[in-house]
Amino acid sequence: MDIFKKPLTYREAYAKATDLCSRSEKCVFDLELKCREWQLSAEESSKVIAILVRERFIDHERYATSFVNDKFRFNKWGKIKLAYALRQKHIEDKFIQKALSNLPEDAYHKILHDLLSAKAKTIRDNDGYARLGKLLAFAQSRGFEADLTLKLIDDRM
Repeated sequence: MDIFKKPLTYREAYAKATDLCSRSEKCVFDLELKCREWQLSAEESSKVIAILVRERFIDHERYATSFVNDKFRFNKWGKIKLAYALRQKHIEDKFIQKALSNLPEDAYHKILHDLLSAKAKTIRDNDGYARLGKLLAFAQSRGFEADLTLKLIDDRM
């Protein structure tokens, strides 16, 4: 927060927020941070956010779906990491579960398989248990489930 910046008025903040929301999906948590950055009072911030929700500029179900699709496709995150990141943004569990259930299972398995294959090539350790441990730790750091990781390692590697 820049202390030398002039705080935005309610109207300016609303205009900036609608512009921000029309360019990309945002959640209430994101907008609360922006309102603080713009030095809006708590009352004005609540008013702006309430209007944005009412006018459907902010929609948590739509946000969760978009977030899951983008982070899965571009960052190759697993379901655990995706759910955790959405919870940090205060998204309701029903929206998180719905967004995660929309991920295609075959694509999910393929991404994990590709990640594990690439990682396996970089592991220099020849000991089977150490290799398995490193692959498991890698997959879990990406947010993939341990049981799925073990199944894929047993089936394909």
